Amino acid sequence: MANTILIGAQWGDEGKGKIIDVLTEEADIVVRTQGGNNAGHTVFIGAQKYVLHLIPSGILRPRKKCVIANGVVIDPIALVEEIDGLKKLGVKAANNLFISETAHVVLPYHRDIDAQREVRKGQQKIGTTKRGIGPAYADKMARTGLRMIDLIAPDRFEALLRDRLKENNEVLKALGAKPLSFKSVHASYRAAGDRLRPYVTNTVVMLNEAIRRGQNLLFEGAQGTFLDIDHGTYPFVTSSNTTAGGACTGSGVPPHRMDRVVGVMKAYTTRVGEGPLPTESQDIADMLHAMGREFGATTGRPRRCGWFDAVATRHACMVNGVDDLAITNIDGLDTVQTIRVCIAYRVGGATYDHVPNNAQLLAQCQPVYADFPGWLTPTGKATTWKALPSRTRQYLKALAELSGAQLLIASVGPARDQTIVVRK
Repeated sequence: MANTILIGAQWGDEGKGKIIDVLTEEADIVVRTQGGNNAGHTVFIGAQKYVLHLIPSGILRPRKKCVIANGVVIDPIALVEEIDGLKKLGVKAANNLFISETAHVVLPYHRDIDAQREVRKGQQKIGTTKRGIGPAYADKMARTGLRMIDLIAPDRFEALLRDRLKENNEVLKALGAKPLSFKSVHASYRAAGDRLRPYVTNTVVMLNEAIRRGQNLLFEGAQGTFLDIDHGTYPFVTSSNTTAGGACTGSGVPPHRMDRVVGVMKAYTTRVGEGPLPTESQDIADMLHAMGREFGATTGRPRRCGWFDAVATRHACMVNGVDDLAITNIDGLDTVQTIRVCIAYRVGGATYDHVPNNAQLLAQCQPVYADFPGWLTPTGKATTWKALPSRTRQYLKALAELSGAQLLIASVGPARDQTIVVRK
């Protein structure tokens, strides 16, 4: 498989968890490189549903090493809960999970500040999960954050936490929130640190040594391209680099060691939270929600839904250097008679074939559509490319051509065996 970066080519929730699980079969190590427990990857194995937030999806395959790398921000208590939750389902992380000693820690004041700022924004809110991810990254950039290497050093952690809590309690009071108890925060985080200490290591050295040994690495992205802090629909974005470049900075593996980029996209478009979504359609949303689809893995919030946006995916393929595409949720369109695809944006007399950086301008964009005939037959039992209806194949070929990359995988359902490898 070589070293592969997997990214979301839309606004997140593209079904990356399942594709990662499929590709992990050929990988030796799976690496999570950015984000926090604001992301959720859902994987079905048989009748069992697994929802992962911080731990890479590769943990569901025995003997695969999983790394939470330096670019991730970690809520230690949430991570311990995730490890324990997996253990109850028969998945043991003990020998397969490795945590970067330089990954930054999400603390309770990050969550409280996140929530208070969102409330104060009112109608201008971002739609954050209030998990403290943004404030944790802000502290990282301000060089005031605490890292896992601090958390597992009792004396240093106590001194650093006392100092940071004193300052952030003043911030919380200014925002109208209650200050936090040092004793309570220290006790709970020390306990989590003791639990996580055996997993913490220098993952940069580990990963580069694995590459020198000829092992295959799969870099697991969270969220999607248009939630990237630099390349997304700012300010309605997350706080990390969700694009392919983030896999390098978030892991310590240099760019020339990366062999290919796989972009994951749905056969339609969804988004959670606020911000522009040019192809949004309430009819499509109502249809998918009625089917029990498109509810957030982390928050349970219903996702906003719309037609496939080829302008966005073409832009995403350009920014990420996508080589191969995995198109998911194809079966969600099985009952649609006419399927629309956005091929350009129009604002007044101007036409755009790329995504404008101005979010206000993007919100005014009207999609220019091309229509495709629906296949009106179930696709969930198809196991080969030829077994798909001809109209389905035509539609998928068109999406790949419009996006500018080659079709690698077609997914017709959440299960492992509902995966069609189009091209080796």
